[in-house]
Amino acid sequence: MPYYTKLGRLPDYRHVQFRRPDGALYSEELFGTEGFVGPTSTMYHIHPPTQVTGWKSLYRTTPEYVEVDVMRMRHLKTAPMSPKGDAVTGRIVLFGNSDVEMSVCVPEAQMKYHFKNGQGDECLFVHYGRGTVFTMFGTLAFGPKDYVVIPKGTIYRVEFEERAGDGSDDEAFGGHPRSAMPLGKFVAFETANSSHILPPPRYLSKQTSQFLEHAPYCERDLVIPSLPLTYDEEGDFEVRIKARDAVHSYVYPYHPLDVVGWDGCYYPYTFNIERFAPITGRLHMPPPIHQTFEGHNFVICSFCPRMLDWHEQAIPIPYNHSNIDSDEILYYVEGNYKARRGIEVGSISLHPQGIPHGPHPGTVEASLGKKWTDELAVMCDTFRPMFPTRAALDLDDSHYPESWRADHHAPLQQRNGVPASKPAGETTNVW
Repeated sequence: MPYYTKLGRLPDYRHVQFRRPDGALYSEELFGTEGFVGPTSTMYHIHPPTQVTGWKSLYRTTPEYVEVDVMRMRHLKTAPMSPKGDAVTGRIVLFGNSDVEMSVCVPEAQMKYHFKNGQGDECLFVHYGRGTVFTMFGTLAFGPKDYVVIPKGTIYRVEFEERAGDGSDDEAFGGHPRSAMPLGKFVAFETANSSHILPPPRYLSKQTSQFLEHAPYCERDLVIPSLPLTYDEEGDFEVRIKARDAVHSYVYPYHPLDVVGWDGCYYPYTFNIERFAPITGRLHMPPPIHQTFEGHNFVICSFCPRMLDWHEQAIPIPYNHSNIDSDEILYYVEGNYKARRGIEVGSISLHPQGIPHGPHPGTVEASLGKKWTDELAVMCDTFRPMFPTRAALDLDDSHYPESWRADHHAPLQQRNGVPASKPAGETTNVW
């Protein structure tokens, strides 16, 4: 995290006596990364965080990738996905590699346990649904279009608000029929290489880690944990821990969220994509301007509504480009995707490294003169190939690679010797 914060009750110094009302000591825990030289937070528990009464392995989490030797453009339609599991067990890994895994979750049930990912950071993008993430650092309210960044090792539980059930919120919930009743939907990016999901270093001051003036968002845009913080309860509380490519069940004799205070620079937070301030230019700007987060060997980008290029002869749709070093995955959130045939809300496109891609035939001419785009999408670019799972193949649009096959010719007016006029300034997609 880029800045220091604190919440709850703290002693004046670190590593000194700090006593509970009954006279016993609070248990201090240094929650740190990278062998004590990375970001840390110091927490004070009512009970020693080392106490557990049992443990067992539940299930493996290693994704099974298929068609690893097939290189083609892919299009997945996730809108028909049926609700399944909770905010952890309902995650369906669709693509991944040794650096990052991408999953989609449409939960049908609330979590009855707490969870800790001891294997990697998580970045959840909430497409629809509202609720609260209860964490050891405090509570985080979330809603549509929020990124929820949960650093490795954080104990948390996601609780969605129940749907109204009267049809009034059907549109906000992706058009699912009321009989299906999903609690929400989110896309999850999880590090698989022990790196952390952070703002791009070029946005931050090397001296203070403060966001710089050219950054498309800053500290004011990040929502940090708030009260309530402490749960002082005894009983049997299950905490499921992901580690060693498996989920393990531990039982705590007290509520795992028993922290009375903490301070530091390592904690979860939310960031709403609508707070992202797009960088625009006279001519078309490259994808790195949309970068929002990064981990080792991958980045996460936010394509937001924005003004288009203003040169009088600008082509606002991206030029054809080859991802020589990167796979490009795009999750379409909302808008009118005129540059991609068959794309809809909830679509996922994958353009692999080594194959040129760009706008579909006819969309370049149709984009000329456009001044604004209202589409919204989340992109993940990786420096290793992203492989599909069997679940991805079940959602695959096998005709997508053929959608670029069409004649490329001058507009009809120009072929007849008449200069083509510019279209009116209506909205169009620019990817």
